[in-house]
Amino acid sequence: MSLWTRTEMAARVAADIPEGWYVNLGIGIPTMVADHVAPEREVIFHSENGVLGMGPAPVTGHEDKWLINAGKQLVTLRAGGAYVHHADSFAMIRGGHLDLCVLGAFEVAENGDIANWATSENDTAPAVGGAMDLAAGARRLWVMMEHTTKDGRSKLVKKCGYPLTALACVKRVYTNMAVLEVTNAGFKVVEMAPGVTREALIAATIAELTF
Repeated sequence: MSLWTRTEMAARVAADIPEGWYVNLGIGIPTMVADHVAPEREVIFHSENGVLGMGPAPVTGHEDKWLINAGKQLVTLRAGGAYVHHADSFAMIRGGHLDLCVLGAFEVAENGDIANWATSENDTAPAVGGAMDLAAGARRLWVMMEHTTKDGRSKLVKKCGYPLTALACVKRVYTNMAVLEVTNAGFKVVEMAPGVTREALIAATIAELTF
């Protein structure tokens, strides 16, 4: 069975973003999406720490240590991009000006609930951060995550067991096994990774699936 790599997941998400959208990329694997949008396409990436018009990761030797995303990763700025005050960045989020937010998650429930925050001191970004604002303020929310935990437990669930970030807000989920839409009937499978069978996907998922 061939699963998508994180790079392939990021490319798959990038391919689905329409021209001209303003898109926030959450910390973790969602930040990789910016590396897979062709330069001739106009997708305006936003980072909550105050970057609008974020580009891909810098080429070695051309890093700007002052230009980072919300996860403290070095990034670039596309032509026409800008730095803004943190308060202005959140005004964009809370004002409904973002077409899309892509977040990571620990769990997504079949009704679109998302759990993606932690309080452990070992986490690089503990607590809710801006995810709650993004889930409420962005026009649509997509999630990128591994389909299961390291011990094989499904991250697509009937009901989240972790503390919730937001209720019924996720529209689409991209995992290393499949792309799924959140519908009134639960998770609808849009596409599966090469070599993944229905049986394997069902076995790896606690939540109900429709095809």
